[in-house]
Amino acid sequence: MIIVLSPAKSLDYETPPHVSTHTVPQFVDDAAELIEGLRELSPAQVGSLMSISDPLAALNATRYAEWSPRFDTSNAKQAVLAFNGDVYEGLSARTLDATQLDFAQKHLRILSGLYGVLRPLDLLQPYRLEMGTRFVNKRGRDLYAFWGERVTQTINASLAEHNETRRVLVNLASEEYFKVVKRRLVNAPVITPVFEDWKSGKYKIISFYAKRARGLMARYAIERGVTDVQQLKAFDTEGYAFDDSVSNDSLWVFRRRVA
Repeated sequence: MIIVLSPAKSLDYETPPHVSTHTVPQFVDDAAELIEGLRELSPAQVGSLMSISDPLAALNATRYAEWSPRFDTSNAKQAVLAFNGDVYEGLSARTLDATQLDFAQKHLRILSGLYGVLRPLDLLQPYRLEMGTRFVNKRGRDLYAFWGERVTQTINASLAEHNETRRVLVNLASEEYFKVVKRRLVNAPVITPVFEDWKSGKYKIISFYAKRARGLMARYAIERGVTDVQQLKAFDTEGYAFDDSVSNDSLWVFRRRVA
């Protein structure tokens, strides 16, 4: 079983990592190619491309200028410890021990606009480049064209390392990011958990809670060493419960009704 997550816009390079184990991203050369193109943009152009404020645009232009194809602990941090958004608050990787992080390294992948796909302990230099960004490059008009089938092939390679009867891709990524995966080429069933909360008289997806729940489910799997996807139906963190009546083989709905 492989679980995929989206990255986060927020990054934490202030908190020292609690483990020293690290790996290097697989697609460093591809990331360097994107960086080369991004360096040609002025801060104003970066801001326009990404619809971000002037200070954020300047920060990221500086990040592109400082990015290096050489990764070490002086300029990078393990991806799962560097990302710091709602999903990663739920995952809370800073409280996972070395054994749990080793399990995550085998079963968790993070999709990325700049790095393609990351393992949790891959070193990450700070950046901002969302997968949906319409950044024209040598391979096409956007990042989906740039990555082509590379991400899918990498996920298939990770799936192939697992027991054939347990090869399942669990999609805990956002729609924007999962679009980079060529679903028809995935060599395993794809299951997408959906998280709904009761509000205004009905169940609905509430973005903040749904993002956090994705991280919570990833943690649930890591803490328990889940390799059989059926075990995820028992996910009950923070009051969620699997609802078979509104689920199907590929879409698993978890609902929560807080008084």
